[in-house]
Amino acid sequence: MTGESQAQRAAAVFDALGLAYERAFAGSETHRASLAWLAGRLEPGSRVLDVGCGTGRPTAETLAAAGHGVLGIDASPVMVDLATRQVPDAAFQHADIQQVPLQDGAFDAVCVYFSLLQMSRTTQESLVRRLARALRAGGSMVLATVPADVEDFEVVFMGQKVRATSYAAEDFTDMVAAAGLTVLSAETVLFTPDHPDAGHEPHLFLRCVRE
Repeated sequence: MTGESQAQRAAAVFDALGLAYERAFAGSETHRASLAWLAGRLEPGSRVLDVGCGTGRPTAETLAAAGHGVLGIDASPVMVDLATRQVPDAAFQHADIQQVPLQDGAFDAVCVYFSLLQMSRTTQESLVRRLARALRAGGSMVLATVPADVEDFEVVFMGQKVRATSYAAEDFTDMVAAAGLTVLSAETVLFTPDHPDAGHEPHLFLRCVRE
């Protein structure tokens, strides 16, 4: 599966979900705690990259409201349109993150919340390395995924068929560390999205720095 087809498949899923995705995950206290940790580490006016920004809430909205310069990237044009309207103080771009040029040290922080799951493991690994290089020394990265030892596995997510690829929790943490990041904490919680077609799912959150 090529990088282009991965982005196209992800875009189709999230174009269909739209605001339903935001509502389903609005109750994630662990996500908000991750954001609070990140915000507490940032200097005023920090540059933040939000990979797979979705509707802009809560990530871009929270960080832009705190006065930071947020750039959100998403492969879904529907999500980018929603984010642009909902979070006017942030900038958003409709693009495949794999095709976006990233300068070394360009950002003070990077957010990667559940945006890797429709990429192959090879693509996830190469992207996380690029994102780590895009962080300045001392910069922070927060990531979240669904920890599971699966590759190109078809699941039904909120009524949408999705081909998912992920890692067991320890393997995902090791992959992120191998990309050049220091993992300060790894927390796994069980979360149930607020959607009639959703079930319990484990969420792994990492808090990292680039030394």
